[in-house]
Amino acid sequence: MATIDAARTVVPAPTRITPGEGAPFTITADTALTATGDASGVAELFAAVLRPSTGFDLHVLPTAPGAADAGGIQLTVDNAAVALGDEGYELTVSAERVSLRARTAAGLFYGTQTLRQLLPPTVDSSLPQHRPWQVGATHIVDTPRYPWRGAMLDVARHFFPAADVLRYIDAIALYKMNVLHLHLSDDQGWRIAIDSRPRLTAIGGLSAVGGGPGGYFTKQDYKTIVEYAAARFITVIPEIDMPGHTNAALASYADLNCDGKAREPYTGIAVGFSSLCVDKEAVYTFIDDVFGELAAMTPGPYLHVGGDEVQTLTSTQYADFIERVQLIVAKHGKTLVGWEETVKAKLAPGSVVQYWNTKSNYAALLKDASAGGVKLVLSPADRTYLDMKYDDDFALGLEWAGRVSVERAYGWDPGAVIPGAAAGSVLGVEAPLWSETLTTIADVEAMAFPRLPAIAETGWSTAGRDWELFRARLAAQAPRWDVMGIAYHRAPGVGWP
Repeated sequence: MATIDAARTVVPAPTRITPGEGAPFTITADTALTATGDASGVAELFAAVLRPSTGFDLHVLPTAPGAADAGGIQLTVDNAAVALGDEGYELTVSAERVSLRARTAAGLFYGTQTLRQLLPPTVDSSLPQHRPWQVGATHIVDTPRYPWRGAMLDVARHFFPAADVLRYIDAIALYKMNVLHLHLSDDQGWRIAIDSRPRLTAIGGLSAVGGGPGGYFTKQDYKTIVEYAAARFITVIPEIDMPGHTNAALASYADLNCDGKAREPYTGIAVGFSSLCVDKEAVYTFIDDVFGELAAMTPGPYLHVGGDEVQTLTSTQYADFIERVQLIVAKHGKTLVGWEETVKAKLAPGSVVQYWNTKSNYAALLKDASAGGVKLVLSPADRTYLDMKYDDDFALGLEWAGRVSVERAYGWDPGAVIPGAAAGSVLGVEAPLWSETLTTIADVEAMAFPRLPAIAETGWSTAGRDWELFRARLAAQAPRWDVMGIAYHRAPGVGWP
């Protein structure tokens, strides 16, 4: 049978592909899967994908001396492979062996995602499939363009339980994304347990858009999400939005309000009406308590403080607040991430600002901040917001930033978004998914797929954008999504099989 051509199917597009000669490699019940040290965990994850569909009882074996000339699938962490960087990999497939080499375990993991896409889509089935499992001869060298390739999931407007988040992690990992930004609080709900502030979930966790049931993550839930993501080389970045988007907190604790009166729960979708009382010391004690517990639960280096759409404070109040919160974040050993409005404050070098509003006038401020060491993550709403409608006929989603077709999500250059940004200041891209209109994981998947892989390629691939080539490779993902049960939308313009 014909083997899968990487150049025609793999997303994101690899940096360099050289078709090989000779027969394909065939996985059988006798295939050896070898790895040692840091490579072993990656090999176990890959074996876990292969076992259900192939029916083969594949075990990860330690790499033996002289194994480079042996057969089977070999995963190797090679500290000398400096040219591959922190996340690159080299994949060589011949009839005798599959050799996957990287300088880090993360690079190996991304290599296994490419290898997975080179196998028939039914390799992702949870049931045995009786067919040959072949990979065509090829040589791939692949390194990412940007170190930050993120997806944001809003669990505040509507809550999605931990099992749904794990499912989303699996989906984004396939496309080499390495950041999961969780929007954990907003006007409509508070979604993370904080022991020192139990009313946040007892009251703030019970509401949702439209009067839904609410919900929240226990600390064990959050730990499970963080560890599951880390095993797939994804960093979880928790967001507690402030000083605006805070009605759930204001309903939970009266002393966060200037008048000392708790607010009523909110289930609408308007923005800009709420704010912490930034002149009260009790507010900063509250933030210290929340960020202290959240930092202790979060091994990654970042805490996202939101900072967007604040309409009730003066510019001075806002800037003073962000600068003080920045000190609290640093006190707990983390780096501040904020939406683009936070650039109005004096941010420390290394802080991260997330650009989103293409209708704002922050480009000059962002350029100047980048010259001072502030880093940028790009989420232009008219390109990356996965909650925007695909077109007029799509039922889910909003449209304030316009309609975002798959071609539009793909056809932009992150390097050109902020003119004059300092060299190296752009960390990468992120695809936010707000949940005002989404109530199920199927809704989430319909909005994210097929647009999320388009944004993943924008963040990973160093080659220029070619829509015609991309849409063919994207269409080739559909049989895999069918097997995985991903509720993707067959958006127009792709040419689905």
